[in-house]
Amino acid sequence: MSRIGKSPITIPEGVTVTIEKSNVTVKGPKGELQQVVDEEVGITIEDNVITLSRTSEDKEVRSKHGLYRSLIFNMIEGVTKGYTKELELYGVGFRASSQGQQLTLSIGYSHAIVMQLPAEVKLEAETKKGQPPYVKLESHDKQLIGTVAAKIRSLRKPEPYKGKGIRYKGEEIRRKAGKTAAK
Repeated sequence: MSRIGKSPITIPEGVTVTIEKSNVTVKGPKGELQQVVDEEVGITIEDNVITLSRTSEDKEVRSKHGLYRSLIFNMIEGVTKGYTKELELYGVGFRASSQGQQLTLSIGYSHAIVMQLPAEVKLEAETKKGQPPYVKLESHDKQLIGTVAAKIRSLRKPEPYKGKGIRYKGEEIRRKAGKTAAK
């Protein structure tokens, strides 16, 4: 049996979870999230504890058991605490600025890149002297914030020779020596 799927989820105070057929809705202080759950996975709520069960032992059903447990847990975690992602820009002349939900990045191309972010994501961009510019994203939806952060990072991935590019805060880049080290 799935170790992740069989562990129960406790519902904290201030969070309401409703199940209608195969649709799970989680409401909390930071927002509301919905997830459609496959009918092969059963969900029960008893005494503020959510337990998931499966109908068969097929490989596909077993994998969905753990998946939906993780998704529901992330939804509850998101509406109570929320999620943050921080990105740092390394490179000469790299800058980031924000205006509302619009992120403007100057990352070495001939033009500035302007991105319109979803309303569920709070945006903060700052350029301090002596430190690399950073972009801070906050949201209650873990999937959305991960997708947005990955999209921003994909605009200029960190390269291994000089280390220039956009990287997550705390991300280590494996550096390469280059041609001159071969002599």
